[in-house]
Amino acid sequence: MKYKTLGRSGIKVSEIGFGAWTLGLDWWGKKIEEDEGKRMLKKAYDLGINFFETADMYGKGITEKLIGQVFKGMRNEIVISTKYGYDFANAEQIGHAELPQSFEPEFTRKALSASLERLQTDYVDVYGLHNPKLNHIRDNTTFNLFDNLIQEGKIKASQVALGPAIGWTQEGLEAMERKSVTAVQTVYNILEQTPGNELIEKADKQNVGILVRVPDASGILTGKVKAETVIPSNDHRKDRKQEWRQEALKKVEQFRPIAERNGLNITEFAIKFILSKKSIGSVLPTVVSVEEIESFAAISDGKYLNSSDMKEIDDLYNTWPTYELKATQAN
Repeated sequence: MKYKTLGRSGIKVSEIGFGAWTLGLDWWGKKIEEDEGKRMLKKAYDLGINFFETADMYGKGITEKLIGQVFKGMRNEIVISTKYGYDFANAEQIGHAELPQSFEPEFTRKALSASLERLQTDYVDVYGLHNPKLNHIRDNTTFNLFDNLIQEGKIKASQVALGPAIGWTQEGLEAMERKSVTAVQTVYNILEQTPGNELIEKADKQNVGILVRVPDASGILTGKVKAETVIPSNDHRKDRKQEWRQEALKKVEQFRPIAERNGLNITEFAIKFILSKKSIGSVLPTVVSVEEIESFAAISDGKYLNSSDMKEIDDLYNTWPTYELKATQAN
């Protein structure tokens, strides 16, 4: 496992991180029981993964509790990132709909305190805003509080997680201007580089790390989702329309010759494409089994795509009609 410095924080994180949301939600077609979740966390650590990314709303604190239990007494050996902002205590979530949000100081301190208790720690390495809107990014109050929390030693740095759908360009660009923000999290993969490329360009200038989720384009790049695949109604991938999947699979074939001459399958190629970008801090693949953790962790071997391959990928991507990119907004 290779490690990178996460933006201007100085924090070293594994190139492949553990996105823990699947341990608390069944939105990826599988409910993971507690014992299995603990095995997955332990396996990730054994494979060199030190970056564990979660949120308080995932299972209403379940994932934070699991991380706290599994890594009790090992606090200095792992990097914990958690997020807040959704008021899940006072509202019931219907399906995948968003809950009411708050980033007010009183709500923030209360949420952080609850997270610290569940994680069994007295500080969080990276504390994040979970899917904030532009008015939240422009509110000095929240970021002034983050500065105070850093001085108090309760957090080391902060991130802004963009979403829930792909996009939110302006939110990401303006968030990078905040001195406490060391990372911006976004959907990014070889098929969906908009607006990620623009965010990466700004991150290079601001010394901010990019945290990547959905690096496999919701299963398209692992071969687990095909055009004819029937997606259950409770699965987060249901918003990927069949027409989009058909076009995406055609685009995958355009990349195959580049992957093959590098001795890579499409999944390995897609992840290495992301890791070859300078500002990428950590890639957070969606995993629901120990075997998936093993396969993704193995991709971090210090071998990246060369500049010629990266240019060829860019040239291919730039030939695609812009209207097709709009189909990816529902994620």
